[in-house]
Amino acid sequence: MSPKIEVYKGKILKELCFGKRMSASELSLRIQRSLPVTMRVLDDLVKEGMIFEKGFAPSTGGRRPQVYALAPERMYAVAIAMDQLITKIALVDLENFERLNEKRISLSLKNNPDALKELISIISTYLNELTVPKNKILGVGIGMPGFIDLTTGVNYSFLDNNGKSIPDRMQNELGLPVYMDNDSSLIALAELKLGGSKGKNNVMVINLSWGIGLGMIVNGSLFRGYNGFAGEFSHIPLFNNNKLCDCGKMGCLETEASMKVLVQRVRNGIEAGRVTTIKSLPDDIDAAFQMIIQAALRGDQLAVEIISEIVHIIGKGVAILVHIMNPEEIVISGRGAAAGRLLLPPIQQALNRYCIPRLTAHTQLRISELNKFAELYGAAALVAEQLGKQIRNNRTNPENYPFAA
Repeated sequence: MSPKIEVYKGKILKELCFGKRMSASELSLRIQRSLPVTMRVLDDLVKEGMIFEKGFAPSTGGRRPQVYALAPERMYAVAIAMDQLITKIALVDLENFERLNEKRISLSLKNNPDALKELISIISTYLNELTVPKNKILGVGIGMPGFIDLTTGVNYSFLDNNGKSIPDRMQNELGLPVYMDNDSSLIALAELKLGGSKGKNNVMVINLSWGIGLGMIVNGSLFRGYNGFAGEFSHIPLFNNNKLCDCGKMGCLETEASMKVLVQRVRNGIEAGRVTTIKSLPDDIDAAFQMIIQAALRGDQLAVEIISEIVHIIGKGVAILVHIMNPEEIVISGRGAAAGRLLLPPIQQALNRYCIPRLTAHTQLRISELNKFAELYGAAALVAEQLGKQIRNNRTNPENYPFAA
């Protein structure tokens, strides 16, 4: 089979991953190949059972075109979403992005020299427990916090690998292609490919977590910067507070406004005798955070007050970014998005106070519908994005070839 045809197959499969149902003429435009070539590739994919004919498109006055869709249970990705404390892993069916066999594992990254070894062990065990044939798994996508150089595969904050490529090491040990990216970038990728930002050109996606990340969609594509470091919103120096940030600098945004700060401030409020329905917080920071969010959603005065103050500070930082980017949409996602509607008024108030009105006149502000699953979806989408590139590489590894019978 021609290597070019294999690449076209991958490109068509990628388009169907994110487009669900498309006609031959639509796919021809997307992969920039003639309709006869596109039809040949589609016929091959139907014969291989990778796609199937799924009825006809709605009538536009002429003959209704045949549309194609991915076959279920033929292509999967292992998606991994990491933060500094918790790692989530799931098998994702790329036909409908359904999450399967989802697990949540405690894995501390900070000051843990064995974190990468532990992560590889977790993934290896997970793969061995799956009943899905390995040749149907296209790869492993990983979202992780930290300063990640996409050109070298090095995370300068966590998962130390002696300055060598993390994906290369993981691929060698796991026997599957491995792709990694910053957690906030993958959250933005999920919004772009699967969420409410699909089809939009200029969007800022705020990742509220233990830090404050930023994913940027610019001209309809994910913007990562020169080597992947774009979007380090947490480390904008907004304060003269002499508080040391994890990055080594002082006065960063996350020293006054993050979910870690939220937990500490509520804990301080309880100890100071503030009026609240929260009697005490557990030592586990994630469990404490969940308790605070649930109390806030029930109307707890202390929880709502501190969330509002912190989010207003974040809104001030967002206002700075708006003057630079002029986005059509601002999306609030990540762990902190669990607070839902409580987040919108303080951010909007900050935008009203600090932004030139003309710059925000047409900017929409919303909470992500994907929020707590966004990073997992983004990690799966990262694998799907490689279709058309990856297939050529797999010719040398036929056991991992996704079209193998």
